[in-house]
Amino acid sequence: MAAVPVHAEEIHPSLWRASQLARGRGRTVETGYAALSAELPGGGWPVGAFVDLLVQQAGVGEVRLLRPALSALGERPIALVQPPHLPDGLGLSYIGLSLERLLRVKAPKTSDALWSAEQILRAGSCSALIFWTQYAQASSLRRLHLAAQSSETLFVMVRPLAAAQDSSPALLRLALRPSADGLTVDIVKRRGPSRAEPLSIPLQPTPVLLSRHARLSRRSSAEAAARSIPTEVVA
Repeated sequence: MAAVPVHAEEIHPSLWRASQLARGRGRTVETGYAALSAELPGGGWPVGAFVDLLVQQAGVGEVRLLRPALSALGERPIALVQPPHLPDGLGLSYIGLSLERLLRVKAPKTSDALWSAEQILRAGSCSALIFWTQYAQASSLRRLHLAAQSSETLFVMVRPLAAAQDSSPALLRLALRPSADGLTVDIVKRRGPSRAEPLSIPLQPTPVLLSRHARLSRRSSAEAAARSIPTEVVA
């Protein structure tokens, strides 16, 4: 009798074949970008998990990248912990996000910001949490990872590109670099095979980016940011 093929996920949800994207049993939310969704396990951003976005500098387009998912998550608040800039009502309104949904947390110390993020995740009152930080210890990342798993929140940490060289408990890690039309996205870690080629993701511009000066500055930044991104090997 021929053996019946068994999917790795049927043995245990955390298992998958290295040559295939994990199918995943957790909830995901559509990214809004077909090319990106096709490369993510489950076809979208994982909810109730830790997502790492690694950026050259804060503000390269991480909020606009997340905008379709944030809009699809309903009307619950969106928590912004340690955002690098004050939320701009005009820019957010232009991309379809309302200031009324935003909860801004400004903490005096990194430890306070980490504590705030953990409490938001455990409370489960927010549909999404975006947390900008320059550095976090491995023990802090593990605590946030565990807190995220107990929630129904889209949890995203935005950290420097240099952190791509460090290990992380994050389920998904993407490196973002600015391009003339949006972002170049490298997949640093996912539940599936590695991908050498970056993805080109066009983004809806905000009003400030529509000026000729801004377009020239963005093009210069994109050229200066061209570099290879290390890929984390998943055992």
